[in-house]
Amino acid sequence: MGLIKRNLDIFNSRLKKLLAQFPHFRRALQLVWISAPGWTVASIVLLFLQGFLPVLSVYLTRSVVNHITQVLRGDASAGAVRMALLVVALAALVQLLNEILRSIAKWVRTSQSDIVQDYLHTLILRKSTAVDMAFYDSAQFYDDLHIAREEAKYRPIALLESVSSVLQNCLTLFAMAAILTRFGLVIPIALILSTLPALYVLLNYTERHHHWRVNNIPNERWAAYYSTILCMREVAAEIRIFNLGDFFLSRFESLRQEWRTMRFKLHKEQRSSELIAGTIGYLISGASLAWMVWKTIQKALSLGDLAMFYTAFNQGQQLMKSLLENVRQAYENSLFLGHLFEFMELQPHVVSKSDTQSPAAGEGFVFHDVTFSYPGSERKALLNFDLKIPSGKITAIVGANGAGKTTLIKLLCRFYDPDGGKIEFNGLDLRDYNLDELRRKITVLFQDPVHYVATVTENIGYGMIDSGLDEAGIQKAAQSAGAEEIISRLPGGYDAPLGKFFLKGVELSIGEWQRIALARAFFRKAPVILLDEPTSAMDSWAEADWMKRFRALVQGQTALIITHRFTTAMRADVIHVMQKGQIVESGTHEDLITMAGQYAQSWNAQMERPTERIHESIRS
Repeated sequence: MGLIKRNLDIFNSRLKKLLAQFPHFRRALQLVWISAPGWTVASIVLLFLQGFLPVLSVYLTRSVVNHITQVLRGDASAGAVRMALLVVALAALVQLLNEILRSIAKWVRTSQSDIVQDYLHTLILRKSTAVDMAFYDSAQFYDDLHIAREEAKYRPIALLESVSSVLQNCLTLFAMAAILTRFGLVIPIALILSTLPALYVLLNYTERHHHWRVNNIPNERWAAYYSTILCMREVAAEIRIFNLGDFFLSRFESLRQEWRTMRFKLHKEQRSSELIAGTIGYLISGASLAWMVWKTIQKALSLGDLAMFYTAFNQGQQLMKSLLENVRQAYENSLFLGHLFEFMELQPHVVSKSDTQSPAAGEGFVFHDVTFSYPGSERKALLNFDLKIPSGKITAIVGANGAGKTTLIKLLCRFYDPDGGKIEFNGLDLRDYNLDELRRKITVLFQDPVHYVATVTENIGYGMIDSGLDEAGIQKAAQSAGAEEIISRLPGGYDAPLGKFFLKGVELSIGEWQRIALARAFFRKAPVILLDEPTSAMDSWAEADWMKRFRALVQGQTALIITHRFTTAMRADVIHVMQKGQIVESGTHEDLITMAGQYAQSWNAQMERPTERIHESIRS
């Protein structure tokens, strides 16, 4: 009794969870309707037509058997034969119509599926570009994004198809039940009872599969990572020189083996349970059929009645099986759609206020007692930080790795908001500005600029895509970045496709890519220029030439340069030395050398290294 009670409690729990998924059904159907209303109407019409045709087929089966029996018993009159042939022709016509509708339904659902998938994919991509940068610091976000991107490909349309099939099968099943009730209420009740064990197994293992899949998402992502990294051009050289291929491959195989083992175990347990449930169902249906045969032997029913009963009961069982499978699919799809809808409901925290203001000319940026930590980290990237970046001047920030230099750029672009304190731009808190307009006033060269797989013109033009690909402006930006010589050597010049990802693409060196990224930053024509390690891939001659042109280029603009190179920093109007999230020294290059502090020590060490290398080379 205890085991039965426990199983009943589990069944009730699973049934409640199934019913709790109905809001997901409604929301998914709304998405389908919004994206493809015409195709959805066609699908609903086909659903009803396909739902009633099987019932008509069952009725015609009874008529066919009875008319043929009448002819075989000796009534071979022209009218009886004609009626028998007519009924057979009608039955064949219904079967043909059913096949035609099935073919049309497949075409409709395929077209509808493509439209819905593209619509949802667009929504996910739009959401991924709208969320805060902080979300990308969370592993959970990547898990959610993985589920959303993978499941959105087919889950909504799969849910629509399973729900449509549920409705269609219910229509047919109710009609079949109406036929079966003429033989007594016990028959449709037996039909329902024969499927309850299967329903219990279905709900139990659908939820178990779902939990296993969700909990396994990190491993799926790891496997995808190893699969991707083994095929990437950017890491191909290191994988070969460090002999990492077999190592990464073994990790991939281990993760997939673990995945297969758990999946095999779940399926094995499910099939065993389904076998038991199916046996119980067949025993009940066998008893019902035996009872009907007995009634026919007793001449309480005709052969046509028995044929109709057998067809209706057999189709009813098949419908119940299909119905349960449709319910399982709908339940599974709704569970995953819950994750998709949670992802779609993510809201950014860095947003514009309703009463935002536009940036105006003024005193530049000022950090007031700013404290900041990256999401999920307890380490303070900035602590009670104060700094002024004057308008119309070139400011350089130098310091060791991890000092917090790049964090300044991220906060100035308002990818994050400070945990404490505030950042002002022209006397107003950054949070008081319109976010989009603020960012349009800023151009940035990031430490690791993106290598866009596109033409040279497009790579540079992406800096201000709203204004179109202005060829004259793009060429001027390339000259300002010192990229015109690189471009002139490319086959096709500004029309040359960059990157080896597609056919006829040209790959650039790291330094050449950096020049293209600099041109992209200059093309934006923004009053504020933020550069993170702009000369890291340049030789000393190119650096000196570029810095000379850079001063003329940014005349009257606000510029911030993050750099490890003191030969770059020395040309700034003011230099700040950062250490552990604080400014420890400030001044011009000459001032800092005179102070004989950290900057001067680093400068002397950096200047001595080339001389030491020359001496070592002579001695060797």
